[in-house]
Amino acid sequence: MPRQPEQRRGRPPRISREEIVGAAGRIVEAEGPGRLTMRRLATEVGSTPMALYHHVRDKEELLVLLLDDYAARMARRPELPDDPRERVVVVASAMRDTLADVPWVVEVLTADDLLAESALWYAEHIVDGLVGCGLTPERAVHGYRAIWYYTAGELLVRAAAGRRRARDDRPTYRERVFAALDPAELPRLAALAGRWAPLTAEDTYLDGLRALVGGLVEAAR
Repeated sequence: MPRQPEQRRGRPPRISREEIVGAAGRIVEAEGPGRLTMRRLATEVGSTPMALYHHVRDKEELLVLLLDDYAARMARRPELPDDPRERVVVVASAMRDTLADVPWVVEVLTADDLLAESALWYAEHIVDGLVGCGLTPERAVHGYRAIWYYTAGELLVRAAAGRRRARDDRPTYRERVFAALDPAELPRLAALAGRWAPLTAEDTYLDGLRALVGGLVEAAR
């Protein structure tokens, strides 16, 4: 039987920067930024890692492009009140609402070395509002950092809890521990044990934010 001629593989199909960013976004949304690699991305778009480097320098540049793309499309910029203290609360709440559905963005930002330039609007108005409340510019930056840590931590914890509940509806280890608390040793927690899970699941972000901003302003007086 005569041998079949070998098929030429040819060059990988041409791809655009927009296709690369779109494919990268699908990967991080489905699997998280830790699973995004140039090799994984090349497989997704049917190309080679080397071909990707003609469009993006490395994974870091790709993540910055994703952050900018998301910030440009989804950023919520509310009407700003005149009162600087309330302005800080409104802007921080808008920042949280913008990020609530995209925990992968929060995960990338918490590395503290990448950012979306178009999202600096939030930092600008939080720092400006804190200065308007009497903080020095330096203390205002520290205040912004505290607000960001509070916001990012709340979002990450809620996202992790949501993923856990989606995978498994059995009682959590914490719920089992609380159900067996000794009232003689931990009377206050034992009394709250049956309500601990629903109480800690309540959305109290705004209450905590107002308390945090109030503390920052009072400390500056």
